[in-house]
Amino acid sequence: MKFATLAHPDARQNTHLDGRLVLVSRDLQHGADASDIAPTLLHAVQHWAAVAPALQQRYDALNAGQCPGAFGLAGAAFLAPLPRSPQWCDASAFLNHGRLMERAFNTPPIPDFDTIPVMYQGASDDFLGPQADVPLPSEADGIDFEGEFGVVLDDVPMATPPEQALAHVRLLVQINDWSLRALGPREMRSGFGFLQAKPSSSFAPLAITPDELGEHWRDGRVQLPLQVHWNGQWFGHPHGGEMNFGFHQLIAHAARTRRLSAGTIIGSGTVSNSAREAGSSCIAERRVIEVLDHGAPRTPFMQFGDRVRMEARWPGPEGEGQAGPFGVIEQRVVGYKAGGG
Repeated sequence: MKFATLAHPDARQNTHLDGRLVLVSRDLQHGADASDIAPTLLHAVQHWAAVAPALQQRYDALNAGQCPGAFGLAGAAFLAPLPRSPQWCDASAFLNHGRLMERAFNTPPIPDFDTIPVMYQGASDDFLGPQADVPLPSEADGIDFEGEFGVVLDDVPMATPPEQALAHVRLLVQINDWSLRALGPREMRSGFGFLQAKPSSSFAPLAITPDELGEHWRDGRVQLPLQVHWNGQWFGHPHGGEMNFGFHQLIAHAARTRRLSAGTIIGSGTVSNSAREAGSSCIAERRVIEVLDHGAPRTPFMQFGDRVRMEARWPGPEGEGQAGPFGVIEQRVVGYKAGGG
C-alpha cells in the first residue's frame, strides 16, 4: 500500500497536526480518502492489525479503478506522511559516508564504528512536507541536504534481536535530513549529540509498505538508487543497497535497552557509495572528496533560494518514465523571518 497525508479540506479542521490519511494508487495519479478507516497515518500504524485489511481492500479497489470518491492528485499539497512521530532516530549506516565525515570535521575515528551502529535522536515534532520551503536562520551555518531512506515501526519490544526486527517494519520512507554543517563539529565534540545542527527533516510524499518494492526490499535495505539534483544539476545517484548495517540491525540497536513505540522512524543516514561515479547525496561529502583530490573544497554550501530534488528511482530501462515509489522531494531553502516562518 501507498499512503500520503493531506491537510483537511475543511480549513476548520486543519488544526489537526497529523493531517488526513489518504491512499495513493500505485501509479501515483489518484488518491482515496481513508480517514474513515484510520484518521491519520500514525493511528493506522498504532492499530495496524485492526485497520490494515480494510485499507488493503480500498487500496486494491483504487488500483482497479473501482474506488468511489477517488480523486486526482495533480497539484496536491502533501504534508510529510507522518507530520510528527513519537520518535526519530537517525543512524550512519553507510560507513563510506561516516569515514568521509571524520575527515570533514577532523574528528578522531568513532570507536567500534565498523561493528556497532552509530545513531542520534532528532526532533520528531515538526517534519516538513516534500514541497515545503525550508526556513533557516543563516547561510553562514553551512546549509546541507542529506538523502536517506527510513522505516516506520510498530511497537518493538526491548531487546528485540536483529533476526526478528524486520517483522516490525510497517512502512518505508524517503528522507532529506537537513544539516547545518558549521554547527555540527562543536556539538559532536560536546559528546551530547546534535541539536542546533539538525533542523526539521523533510519527507517524500509517500510512505509505502515493503511489499511495494518487491525484490528491491531485501536484506533490510532499500535496493534502489537515490537521484539527487541541486539547482537542476545532477549531484548523485548513490544506491541504498550499500548500507553496511541493515535496518534489522539498526532497529535492534535502538531497542537494545528500551521499547520503541509505534510510529518510531529510524533513518539509514546519508546514502553513500564508495564508487566516485555514484556522486553524493550531501554537499559535505563532495567537499571532502574535493579536499582529497585538490587540497581544498570547491563546492559551497547552499544559499537562500537554492533548490534540491530527491527521488528514489526504479533501476534499469523499466524505470525510465516511471514515477519513483516514494514520489519526489523538491524544496527551496529560504531565510527565516521571525513571525513569518
